[in-house]
Amino acid sequence: MSTRSMSGHSLKWLAVLAVVAAGCGGGQSSVESFELKGVDESVGSSADAITTCVTAGSSLQTTTGLNLRSGPGTSYGILLTMPGGAIAKEAGGGCPTSGWYKLTYSGVTGWASGSYLTLVTTSTSTRDTAIAKAKSGMGFSYWWGHGAWNPGSAVGSCSGNCPTCTHSGSYGADCSGFLAKVWVVPSTNSNTAVDSHPYSTVSFNSDTSQWTTISRDALLKADALVYNQNGAGHIFLYESGDGWGSMWAYECKGCAAGCVYNLRTATTTYHAIRHF
Repeated sequence: MSTRSMSGHSLKWLAVLAVVAAGCGGGQSSVESFELKGVDESVGSSADAITTCVTAGSSLQTTTGLNLRSGPGTSYGILLTMPGGAIAKEAGGGCPTSGWYKLTYSGVTGWASGSYLTLVTTSTSTRDTAIAKAKSGMGFSYWWGHGAWNPGSAVGSCSGNCPTCTHSGSYGADCSGFLAKVWVVPSTNSNTAVDSHPYSTVSFNSDTSQWTTISRDALLKADALVYNQNGAGHIFLYESGDGWGSMWAYECKGCAAGCVYNLRTATTTYHAIRHF
């Protein structure tokens, strides 16, 4: 992943409107940015706070609201404020400067105190399992408001313009039904052959206890990108590539396309979210 500076993407982190709408095909919920006031950095640090070098490019998570500053210290200006639970990408070679780590969050690169950061450890096997599950759904039909596929069974078909489209067959999924199956959210949604649609793009567009916004610079395989705006929304599973450029993705793309693995880009209305 390439590290992006604020100047390279001066608009993307400003698109922080939270719009409530529905469907597979719409807007973005993002964290608020307090450029002038920031948050109190005198509160106690977490017991899991990091103090030593980490692997360059590691994912670091905030334990509370945390200012991203223009330099390694409280005397430097605040670029934005990251919310508690936000995940940023280490961007300074791995080692801190006087306890401050260089990070990239929401396309902005700055410095944050390690007193309020923990190292995110992820299971490669868990992410690989999610990718394998996504692969098993490729070729199935788009099915508005549903989520089910069974490898080896008839893939179904879709015609017309959704949501007033016509589907035939027992299997298929729309974008959010597909993502919920791949991520197994909720935990009971584990059998791909059982039809379920617990969440829409409205759900995925806002952070919950099961997924949280991350920087598009910090994307890992099996993360997702989502938007929901003006009554339209879409979500897809990221596999590899440039989070701000061309990416390989798994998605149930629409009635004509069905569920596909393809190389695509995503506009700045999309924001990245992480479950694993």
